[in-house]
Amino acid sequence: MGEPLVRTVGLEKFYGDGDRVEVLRGIDLAIGQAERLAIVGESGAGKSTLLHLLGALDKPNRGEVYFGDVNFADLDDSGLAHLRNTEIGFIFQFHHLLADFTALENVMMPALIGGRPRGEARRAAETVLDRVGLANRLTHRPGELSGGEQQRVAVARAVVLGPRLILADEPTGNLDPHTAEGVSQLLLDLNRERGITLVVVTHSARIAGQMDRVLELRDGRLG
Repeated sequence: MGEPLVRTVGLEKFYGDGDRVEVLRGIDLAIGQAERLAIVGESGAGKSTLLHLLGALDKPNRGEVYFGDVNFADLDDSGLAHLRNTEIGFIFQFHHLLADFTALENVMMPALIGGRPRGEARRAAETVLDRVGLANRLTHRPGELSGGEQQRVAVARAVVLGPRLILADEPTGNLDPHTAEGVSQLLLDLNRERGITLVVVTHSARIAGQMDRVLELRDGRLG
């Protein structure tokens, strides 16, 4: 596999003290450059928790997460925010688009937050929206788009800054089968075209079967 893009060492996450609930128990995981990894398991198994730790959205109780040779524990909140904005794209079951902004404005947002000039942000957003098949929907707000179109905008927003890692949490769980197929194929295409590492939490056996590797999370452990 070569040098992993992301790896975890002894990752533990629990809640409470006396009657604590152990969600993740000593997770050791290495994810390769441009790898496609599916994480499966029953509801409540901790799949989303693991994804949040991989994306620096949460911190473990014990253990370490590395992105390349960078240990998340060595970064302050500003450093973690910069890493999330520039290197990691997030896609969730619900698109979390800003309802009052157009598709173009939603996709521009990560670049603007990162301090890019508005013209540069606009050009990058237009390019990626064209890539996801929405060049004719730039000025539409989320409420004027179908469910599949909304999720494509979310994909565009996730990749607009050229991240090396996409973390997708049930990205097709809220879509009909035909639309879900289109979104999952888009993610696979972006992985192939841009060498983006793709980690997908999914209940879909079909999507899991399209990945390079499938790991099951059970009783807080991956196998």
